[in-house]
Amino acid sequence: MNKQIDSGSLMPYVRFRTSRSGGSGGQHVNKVETRVTLSFDVDAADIFSDEEKARIKTRLQNRLHADGAVQVNSQEARSQLENKEIALKKLETLLKSALQPIKPRKATKPSKASVQARLETKRKQALRKINRRKDWE
Repeated sequence: MNKQIDSGSLMPYVRFRTSRSGGSGGQHVNKVETRVTLSFDVDAADIFSDEEKARIKTRLQNRLHADGAVQVNSQEARSQLENKEIALKKLETLLKSALQPIKPRKATKPSKASVQARLETKRKQALRKINRRKDWE
């Protein structure tokens, strides 16, 4: 996967919504909308193939809305512009990680020493329990 994902190629499919940020900050927080909510429409993005869109949807299903848009929030900075840039960077990293192919798991066999150690532990535990029994005769 050598696809270049950058904020320039994502911008046509991104919508920004602003709201008042939470937390402390005094009067500035109470009057300025600095929190940015970014919505990225996966279905409308023609920079991805159908297979890539399906992979993005399955990997980011916790962030998907009913309309198929991925949502990212940012309220770290005190500036709306900085929060927009932060949200775009978050979206880029999310999409890059979602498009990474999953490495198949290689089945491995336990070593002989680990099998022997497990069996020895089981044997000791069994002996411990046998020794706890009372002889009623």
